[in-house]
Amino acid sequence: MTTDATTKTTQTEEYEREPVPASAWKDWRSFLGMYAGEHAAGTEFVIGPLFLTAGVSAFDLIIGLLLGNFLAVLSWRYLTAEIAVSHRLTLYYHLEKICGSNLVKLYNVANGILFCFLAGAMITVSSTAVGVPLDMDMPKLTDTMPTSTSWVVTVLIVGAVISIIAARGYETVSRAANWMSPFIVIAFIACGIVALGQLGVGSFQDFWNIWGQGQEPFPGQIKYTFWHVVIWSWFCNAAMHIGMSDLSVLRYAKNAGIGWTSAGGMYLGHYIAWIAACLLYAVYLNSPEGLSYLDNNEAPPVAPGPLAYNAIGYFGIFAVIIAGWTTANPTIYRAGLAFQALFPKASTFWVTILAGGIATLAGLFPAVAMKLLDFVALYGFILAPVGAVIVFEHFFADKVGIRRNYAEWAGIKFNHAVLLAWGISFGIFYLISTTQGIFLSFLTLPTWLTCGALFLFLSKKSQRAF
Repeated sequence: MTTDATTKTTQTEEYEREPVPASAWKDWRSFLGMYAGEHAAGTEFVIGPLFLTAGVSAFDLIIGLLLGNFLAVLSWRYLTAEIAVSHRLTLYYHLEKICGSNLVKLYNVANGILFCFLAGAMITVSSTAVGVPLDMDMPKLTDTMPTSTSWVVTVLIVGAVISIIAARGYETVSRAANWMSPFIVIAFIACGIVALGQLGVGSFQDFWNIWGQGQEPFPGQIKYTFWHVVIWSWFCNAAMHIGMSDLSVLRYAKNAGIGWTSAGGMYLGHYIAWIAACLLYAVYLNSPEGLSYLDNNEAPPVAPGPLAYNAIGYFGIFAVIIAGWTTANPTIYRAGLAFQALFPKASTFWVTILAGGIATLAGLFPAVAMKLLDFVALYGFILAPVGAVIVFEHFFADKVGIRRNYAEWAGIKFNHAVLLAWGISFGIFYLISTTQGIFLSFLTLPTWLTCGALFLFLSKKSQRAF
């Protein structure tokens, strides 16, 4: 079979450039496990402890996460799923119809670079587990540069293995990742239970007192309040829900109600896993080593490998390696696909290797993982406004009087209204964040709303001129 024929067959099977037919629709069972597995991953081993470094109180963390994750579920249900089942198109093809193919390429590059940094953080996570048997010095919370030769060698080896697997065997690995997801969830729960015992928790009040009224943030961290927790947990996956990335997944859903299955990821992963990982770090902070850092006014290391090992031994090391791997591998693969938009004739294998190389280089620098709360906030802030273009066109195009899928209708490859709306909204609110010291996640929703409104306004003007 020729390459063109193979491509055509693949596109037909995946419905990359056509709506998913009713014969391929799936029920809720196909999505619940996927969301639970995707959001109980390597990132959770880092994010949980980082909440503790931000000095959260018990109420801020436990109730804040309940509310923030529920808002995320509502976003998946009433925005992403609603639009997905109405059009049943991938994000990229949907954007191409509105924005034009050249602008989608620009979006893919931004997406690919951010994917690489996220994968790099997961390579860092897995490397902390590999380093436990080697008695390797772990990066500290305030470290930004590679800390030792052994660290560099470990990260390069882990990154190379993950990149090669991503480039050569994604389908097999993705199936394996789905099988491993329950194992990872069990590992998180086991870590949490063991950590509770190590902390001497015998009642709910003891559990609550782990955080109590909160504390001052560790050096180099900002203080998280209730609203920091709520807004950050709502928008840490902003690119997926209000950013519409999950259109590509939910277009297979039988109905929009299947958007509720995102709760499996938000509460098994983001809620239980974050709190369990936070408990692991609380145990470490009470150890002689952790206390020695605090006595010297230093931030103790946030290294998932040693934390999990301290709770459940080599089972914990294996869980951290697998959790990092199952997150990094598909992320590198997606980054490779995003980059391939620039090099359509290049081999998928080598483009994915390139993405893996960038991710591995990012993984060398502990700051990528140690500042994961900030990075994830930036990730959503950059990509979410693009989703506003789709949302606002879907709900308001007819009311405002603009043509849907304008780029497709006009035969243009670059819709300047979209780029201006994205660039202006991003630029204004990022400047406000940096100059006024405002928590970036607080500005994600205003940026998203501004981008959508600007898109409608500029489209009205430009389409009239056309």
